[in-house]
Amino acid sequence: MKETSFEKALENLERTVDELEAGELSLDDSLKKYEEGVKLARMCQEKLEKAKKRIEKLVKDDGKFSTEPLDEE
Repeated sequence: MKETSFEKALENLERTVDELEAGELSLDDSLKKYEEGVKLARMCQEKLEKAKKRIEKLVKDDGKFSTEPLDEE
């Protein structure tokens, strides 16, 4: 199964929220959309956490710039 990009997952989540907010779905359809939205939100959160771990920050050390991993705290 092909992994969904963050942008595509976020777009799908926004569409799902719009459909729920419109209030035109049946209860069963609303519950299905809600479950789908929760999965998409979790997927986006996981992707953001992975990206956060990859971010490096610049640290000035004796006039030279170097990189080090972003602190997890």
